Amino acid sequence: MILHRQTFFNFIKKIFATKIEFAKPVSTATINSIIFFPYQPNMVFCGISALIAFKGSSSEAQGSDLDQIQKALLLLKKRGLSSSALSEKDDFKETFLGGDKLLNRVFQNCQELKQENNFCDLFFNLDKKDQLLSIADDIKKFTNEQTSNFKKNISTLSPENIEIISRGLEKLQDIGWCLKNEIIKNIHTIGDLAINLENSGNIRGAKVFKRLNAVLNSLDRLEVRGRDSAGISLLFTFTKQEFENFREALIKAGLSENLKQRTNHLVLKNNSITINDTFPGNSNHYVSICFAYKFSAEIGALGDNVSFLRSQIKNDLMLQLLTNYNFMTNSVSAHTRWASIGDINVANCHPQDNTPTDKGIGKTGIIHVCLNGDIDNYLELKTEYEARYDKIHKDINTDTKLIPLQIEYYLKQDYSIEEAFRLAVNDFQGSHAISMHSDLAPGKLFLAQKGSGQAIFVGLAQDHYIAASELYGIVEETQDYIKLNGEDKGQIVLLDQNSNGGVSGIKSFYYDNSPITIEEDQVLTSQITSRDIDRQNFPHYFLKEISESPDSVERTLANRFKQTKNNLFTTSLDETAIPKSLEDDFKNNKIKKIYYIGQGTAGIAAQGCADLLNFYLGDKDIDFKNLTDL
Repeated sequence: MILHRQTFFNFIKKIFATKIEFAKPVSTATINSIIFFPYQPNMVFCGISALIAFKGSSSEAQGSDLDQIQKALLLLKKRGLSSSALSEKDDFKETFLGGDKLLNRVFQNCQELKQENNFCDLFFNLDKKDQLLSIADDIKKFTNEQTSNFKKNISTLSPENIEIISRGLEKLQDIGWCLKNEIIKNIHTIGDLAINLENSGNIRGAKVFKRLNAVLNSLDRLEVRGRDSAGISLLFTFTKQEFENFREALIKAGLSENLKQRTNHLVLKNNSITINDTFPGNSNHYVSICFAYKFSAEIGALGDNVSFLRSQIKNDLMLQLLTNYNFMTNSVSAHTRWASIGDINVANCHPQDNTPTDKGIGKTGIIHVCLNGDIDNYLELKTEYEARYDKIHKDINTDTKLIPLQIEYYLKQDYSIEEAFRLAVNDFQGSHAISMHSDLAPGKLFLAQKGSGQAIFVGLAQDHYIAASELYGIVEETQDYIKLNGEDKGQIVLLDQNSNGGVSGIKSFYYDNSPITIEEDQVLTSQITSRDIDRQNFPHYFLKEISESPDSVERTLANRFKQTKNNLFTTSLDETAIPKSLEDDFKNNKIKKIYYIGQGTAGIAAQGCADLLNFYLGDKDIDFKNLTDL
C-alpha cells in the first residue's frame, strides 16, 4: 500500500488538531505497511537563546496605531456568527470574520506592535496602554461569544464550514493572545525588570530591557524538563568618551568599589563584569563591558532559574545606570542546561569565557560562549591547552570552557575572530550547537551547528534576529525563521547588527569555509505560536497536558460527526481526514500490516492503539503491532 508520510501527518493534524513543524517536504515511498508514530514533542537537554537588534532600530519611536486595530475589530464583529441556527449550505469562506485576508491583516497589525519603536511608544504612553487593554478585553469577549455560537450549531454544519470556522476562531484567539500576553504582559514584565524605567522616558533603556526580556522568555520556554543551571551574557560597546561618562556616573553613585570587585575574577560567575578596550590606540577607540548572570541548582522547579536571573538584573544598579548611556552595539546570549559533562555549579554554567588561570598569559578580548551537545574530544584539547599555556581553573571541569580557549588559541596566531571561530569549531568532535559573541566583533552573533543531535533556529523579526535551539524559543518574537542545516559538513551563521535584517543580512558558510547562500524561499513560517506552548501556571507540562485532556477529546471529535434530519448522529470523515486512496486500499485488502512506534508515554499510546485495533479489526486479516515492545 502507498502512504505518503506527509499525508499521514496531515491526517494526524486533522484528527488530533495538532500543529507539527516540518523543515522540508518528505519524499513518497511505496510500501504495503503503515507505520504510525504517536506524536511526542522533541525534547532537548540544553537550550541556547541569543538576540541582536539591527542598528536602525535605535531611532526614536514612531508611534503605534491602535485605532487601525480597533476599526478592524469592528469589521470582524460585523462578520461573526449569530446565535441563531446556521445552515450547512451557508458559505463561510469569505464571510466569516471577513475571511483569511482580514484576519491575517489584523494579526499582522498586532504583531507589528512588538517592534521596538512601536512597543516603546506603548510602554511610555498610559492612554495607549489603557486603549490596548480595552481592545484585548473586547477581542476576548468577542472570541468567547463566537465560540459559544459555533458549539451550538456545530452538528448542523458541513465539514467544510466547520473547518473554516475552526480555523478562523484559532486565528482570532492568536490575535487576542498576541495583545494580552505578548505585548501587555511584557509591558508589565519589563516595567518590573527595569527600575523606574516607565517614568524616565528612556527609550534606549526600554529597548535594552525589551531585548533582555525576550531572551529570558525564550530561555524559560526552553526549560521543558527542568534545568540544573542557566546563564545570560549582555555585551555593550561604547565610544571611549561615552564610557568615561558612564564611569563618572558610577563614581557619583558610589558604585566604583562594587565595579572593582565584580571585574576581579578568574572564573566567570554570577554578577561578573568584564571590561576591555576593544581597539586601544585606534582613532575609533571603543570600550566594551559585558555583564554575566548565572545560577545553578541540582533540583529546581521550572521557572526558578529565569526568576533568579530576572531578580539579579532587576537589582543590578550598575546595569540599570548603564542603559542611560549611548552604546554603539548590544547583544544578548543565554543558555539553560542539563549537565552532561562537569559538576553542577555556577563555575561550569554557561556562558564560559576565555579568561586564563594565569593572568600573565593575557587574552585578546572578551569571548562568551554557550554550548548544546558535547565536545567529545575535550580531554584531548584540554591536555593540549594545559601543555601549551596553563592549568584550567580547578572549579571548572565542563567541556564548554575549551571552546573560548580554542578560539583564543587561534587569535594568538593572528587570525581574525571570524576565522578563529571557524578553525576552532572544526577542532570539536561530536554533535554540537554553539553561540558566541565577542567585543572583537561588536554587534555580531556567531552560531555554529554540526551533527544531527542539535539544532539552531534563527528568527527573522522586523528589527532583530533571535536565535534558539528550539522553534518555541523564537515564536513569541517572530513567525519567520531559518534553520541551520549542518548535520554533515557543519554550518556557521553570522548575524550582524549593522545589516538591514532578513536573509540578506545573514552571512553563512560551511565549516570548510565554502559559502552558503540563503534565499528568501528558504524562510519558513511557524504554524505554532507562543499560545500553543504556554505552560500557564502549571509546575510541569505533564500536569498541563492532563488538565487539557477534556478539551483535547472535544477537539478530536469536532468535525467528525453530523446531525441527520432524524436528529441522529453519523460519522463524517472527508478526504482530508481519510484519503480516498487509503480508503480504497483498505477495501481492496492491500494493507496487511500496521505498525505503531512510540517512546515513553507515546509508547503507551502506541500499545493502546494497537490493542484497540486488534480487538475491533482482528477479523480483517490485518496485523497490528506495537514495535515499541520489540
